[in-house]
Amino acid sequence: MTGILRRATALVAAAALGAALALAGAAILDDGARTTTIVRESTPPPGSRAISSPVKRGGLSVNEIYERSKSAVVQIDSTSVVRSSEDDPFSPSGAEEALGSGFVVDKAGHIVTNFHVVDGASSVNVSFSNRDRVRARIVGTDPSTDLAVLKIEARSRALTPLEFGDSEAVQVGDPVVAIGNPFGLNRTVTAGIVSALARPLAAPNAVQIEGVIQTDAALNRGNSGGPLLNARGEVIGVNTAIATGNDVEGGNVGIGFAVPANTVKDVAGQIIDKGKVERPWLGIAVLTIDEKLAKLFRLPVDHGLIVQRVVPGSAAADAGLAAGTTPVVVAGESYMIGGDVIVGIDGREASTFADLQDAVRAREPGERLELEIYRGDDKRTVDVTLGQQPLSPD
Repeated sequence: MTGILRRATALVAAAALGAALALAGAAILDDGARTTTIVRESTPPPGSRAISSPVKRGGLSVNEIYERSKSAVVQIDSTSVVRSSEDDPFSPSGAEEALGSGFVVDKAGHIVTNFHVVDGASSVNVSFSNRDRVRARIVGTDPSTDLAVLKIEARSRALTPLEFGDSEAVQVGDPVVAIGNPFGLNRTVTAGIVSALARPLAAPNAVQIEGVIQTDAALNRGNSGGPLLNARGEVIGVNTAIATGNDVEGGNVGIGFAVPANTVKDVAGQIIDKGKVERPWLGIAVLTIDEKLAKLFRLPVDHGLIVQRVVPGSAAADAGLAAGTTPVVVAGESYMIGGDVIVGIDGREASTFADLQDAVRAREPGERLELEIYRGDDKRTVDVTLGQQPLSPD
């Protein structure tokens, strides 16, 4: 079970994401379906615990990171009104309260947290480490990345924003520190390492969040929206969910997930500037080609991206991109071969999923993208007019 890290203290418990964990075999630019190997989750034996790496030589200690960051980390209390259903007069009604975390990102008083912490909230309050409690307004939300931006009225000199790091530079094994409010225990710090990268994670609207960071730093309900920091004290992710195994109480088992900082910067920036997120969408699933796959599948090139799937009605479908049609299983992994092979984007070589992702993200919905592809042995150019990513996979 994968649980969202919020705590509901009144009528209902925090919602569960219900997403299966998967190893990244095909990169996604669509609604979340992928050809991957499923990882079965299990609960560690009683008494077992994750082993955390010390901070890197030349980096800050956990205490130094905590002291530098604690004033920027806030506790968020949101209240939602729940009304009885007309179809079920016995359904619960009243006020539902939720607890989460967040952190200040600028001197203007903007605070980043998770969407699920403030989803449906009629009022939101923010508490600082000095116990000051202020009302916050929701600037905007993005269910597709489970992110939200709040704003408070405060003197700029009273705010100490956290700095963002580059989540693309994060490596497996890097030491990390998480600060948040698990179970209402204010400004709790935990430490661990980056356990894995590029994990897929389902957002509250079931759209897949890409590039998620996995960590063994202890996260629990109430940590939602808090920062995951590197050895320099920079934010590399927003703590969002945990895998709870068979623990129905949703406790920590050493597997937590954070939305990567580069995604957070992009989404929060758009929300602050425009109040919403406009996300360009291509609508394909692709697989990175290496020499081994190229030789095995007898492809015309030894680098590029082979199209696994094209979402009906997407920009890729409208442009006529062709998906694979023949399923093949190699060493336990499934592939769809026979689709177009993307080798260039706007005159530049494309050999990784990041090349395609960066090119799409650099544009707005409605803008064009020129793809160089191979269809069989025939090389051609395809013009794609990017669409708007839907709010749900359906």
